[in-house]
Amino acid sequence: MSLTRRDFAAKSALTGAGVALAGSVGALATAPNALAATDIESQGAQAAGGHGHGHGGVGYGPLIPDPDGILALPAGFKYRVITYSGKTKLESGEITPSNHDGTATFAGPRGTTLLVNNHELKGPRANWKYPVPLTEGLVYDPAASGGCTVVEVRPDGQVAEWVGIAGTSTNCAGGSTPWGTWLTGEETEDKAGQNGMTKDHGYVFEVDPADRRANRHPEPVKAFGRYAHEAVVIDPKRGHAYLTEDASGPNGLLFRWTPPEGFWHGRGKLRTLADDAGVLQAFKCFDSGGKFVDDLSRATKTGTVYGVDWIDVPDRDAKTVPVRKQFTDGQVTRARKLEGMWWGDGGTYIVSSYARDESPVQHDGQVWFYDPKRRTLTLKVLLGVNPDPSKDGAFDGPDNITVSPYGGLVIAEDGEGVQHLFGATDSGRTYPIARNELNIGTEDEPEYSEFTGVTFSPSGRTLYANIQTPGIMLAITGPWKRQKRG
Repeated sequence: MSLTRRDFAAKSALTGAGVALAGSVGALATAPNALAATDIESQGAQAAGGHGHGHGGVGYGPLIPDPDGILALPAGFKYRVITYSGKTKLESGEITPSNHDGTATFAGPRGTTLLVNNHELKGPRANWKYPVPLTEGLVYDPAASGGCTVVEVRPDGQVAEWVGIAGTSTNCAGGSTPWGTWLTGEETEDKAGQNGMTKDHGYVFEVDPADRRANRHPEPVKAFGRYAHEAVVIDPKRGHAYLTEDASGPNGLLFRWTPPEGFWHGRGKLRTLADDAGVLQAFKCFDSGGKFVDDLSRATKTGTVYGVDWIDVPDRDAKTVPVRKQFTDGQVTRARKLEGMWWGDGGTYIVSSYARDESPVQHDGQVWFYDPKRRTLTLKVLLGVNPDPSKDGAFDGPDNITVSPYGGLVIAEDGEGVQHLFGATDSGRTYPIARNELNIGTEDEPEYSEFTGVTFSPSGRTLYANIQTPGIMLAITGPWKRQKRG
């Protein structure tokens, strides 16, 4: 049953602008220099106050420069390189592919940890020095350079890596499933004949880290639609899939896929779906007064709550018109750079990385929480425009995200200038966890790649994260602790 704008407005009038509809909204606000203030219009004045990281007992203290020039961490923490494109090798003897992106961990046999790692490689294989190897039986399109690898970390520290899927393109955020597999999405809309491709792209594929045979002869889950996929999560109770789209001209959409009646999720079940199985819909938001919200950047205060309706997608395979262009401006809500998602707390956290001229209001990042029971979307994190990305201390461009077993969120930066992993507590404090110190530019014009694939091990003792370029998977350990609300 749809939550109508009239219903939402009526409930909001009774609960005070709708905030109480989401229960206790522990709004995650800002961080450095008040850049994520609760009100964008007041940030200039607040930034002058110079609030810093880690105050009030939150976080792990200042980051200590790394003599090896890879990763700055707080005192007591250390890192280990798990894979390094150009240096480490797969079981086959081939080089680890480059451009690490979305990652998830799974408990493997005999105390091992299994990770599935996306490789965001777009276009023809000749464009890349280290594409995903075309392992026999695991190839979708032999012209494409991307895919996933599976990494096994053993209790004795030994590492093995092999191909999970090859011949896909621009594998970005993805997401794990409740039944222990990985869904990898292609952030592209290339069709056969475009950019050297021999098959249509822009789909989601399933990769099983524990069963290599299940990955043979890969086929896309066409029921989820063809568009510039970022992340995907599965509602373990209702079976819905939620999917983000990173696109502009016009801005992208948040999608919900409802399974057909009688369908039960599980290993290998997505392969059995017809191309048009279930219902794929795009979201449409409205505020507490029942007014349609055209773009998520309109929200300028944390704690903002929108009601959500879902609108059917006319042609999910985008045979002639891209999915996001099949709607008029008044039919759906849009957002620039809808990126990472993670299921937790009975709903899904959703990242809108940053908004620029493509959006009504500029910002440097939002994190929303969608509550499927109440059909509400609540703004939890808001980062104002970073005045100087070259200086350490401010966060911008959130991308991949995970829910921390120690409370709050851990977020990977994909912004400008200095790049961090940072945490955000339930009550509005942010703090640094790591800083990328690998300069891939020059001394005069330094450049630092984004962080990706942030995810904890099944035990919660290790935080895994990637530096996308050249492609490094890192394991971070240390004195993790429950974060105070502040």
